[in-house]
Amino acid sequence: MDDEAGLDEQLADAEAGAGRAMRVARILSGKGGDEFAKPGKLVEVRFVKGQSLSLTASRLLALMILTAGGDAWEAIPHKMRKADIRRGHKGNERISDMLEELHRTLFSEDDRSWRGKKATRRFALIQMSREEVEEESGQEAGWIEWEFTPDARRLIQESESYAVLNRQAVLGFRSSYALRLYEMGALRIHRRQPVWKGDMSALRAALGIPPDVYKDFAQLRRKVLQVAKAEIDQLAHFRVEWREIRQGRTVAELEFRFLPKDAPAQIATVDELSRHSVGRAARREDRVELVTAEPPPAPAEKEAGAKQVQSKRPSTGPRAARPALPSFPSGSLRFGADKEFREIGLAHGGGWDVDVIAEAYRNQMGDRLSRLSGQKLRASWTGFCQSYVSRRGRP
Repeated sequence: MDDEAGLDEQLADAEAGAGRAMRVARILSGKGGDEFAKPGKLVEVRFVKGQSLSLTASRLLALMILTAGGDAWEAIPHKMRKADIRRGHKGNERISDMLEELHRTLFSEDDRSWRGKKATRRFALIQMSREEVEEESGQEAGWIEWEFTPDARRLIQESESYAVLNRQAVLGFRSSYALRLYEMGALRIHRRQPVWKGDMSALRAALGIPPDVYKDFAQLRRKVLQVAKAEIDQLAHFRVEWREIRQGRTVAELEFRFLPKDAPAQIATVDELSRHSVGRAARREDRVELVTAEPPPAPAEKEAGAKQVQSKRPSTGPRAARPALPSFPSGSLRFGADKEFREIGLAHGGGWDVDVIAEAYRNQMGDRLSRLSGQKLRASWTGFCQSYVSRRGRP
């Protein structure tokens, strides 16, 4: 009980007036690392019929949520470097296109009219953006600035549920539908019933599938669902399965179930996220990956490269790496010096005693546990806690 009270104290220390999602976002932002919280109401918001976000615009929106952190609900501007958006691209022309796409894309939610009748509310998420166009050469110059709309801030502020997303996973997806389904799964993975169920209209609205695309379900299954499942199973901290509910020969509804990965699968996911995206599809499909060896750099190039590395500034802000976890403790987690093991058990263990889960974890991992540390140990322990609840239910 003392441990649970400690976790509640962390949430209580956050800004008054903010929902649980924003309090969790502030805690994750303070820890650094690649994990961030996206408010559940933003995950559940539907696209207006006929509209959707491209993959690049969806990534930019996720980076905006990550950068804003626990302040996303405030009526203040937020700032981000262009270099953090464009990744390996040298030019900034695509950033303008992404910002304009975010401005013109409309979302909808169920609401009530001034007469108390059922209504549909339509709104945008971004009300203002400012992009620097005059850049200084030789520096990581160039910033964007934006503000969320009042409707978006209201959803963010009111959200009590949240999806914990991984930055590397978000940037690793190659399908916008996979990214949307990943967010839906991350929102539900900790629930008693980690399931999403809806008819074909609801599925299209949730994933942003245009009404005139993939009209035949066999094509939708092949081009959307199977592709999304393959990417999520490879990059997410959970797996996804779906069940087709038919009326006669027609698929009337779909039920998605999100299942936590066990400890070895979590380690494989961490390994995959740390690898280059080139060859990821081949690794996913167990195909042979051909690698062409490059000649070693000349002495002059090697020296220039070393100087360039030394001149780089250390990473700061939300992208800074978390401190490495030590080896998994052999005694009780309740009284250990490292609180993160206990906090992960409380957050993902579904109410089970953290020491009971820890003992089961030690028994399953055996000798392999002594070889784990850092992010691999964190992911492995988190995945085991989630799978423990999935197999046994809540106490």
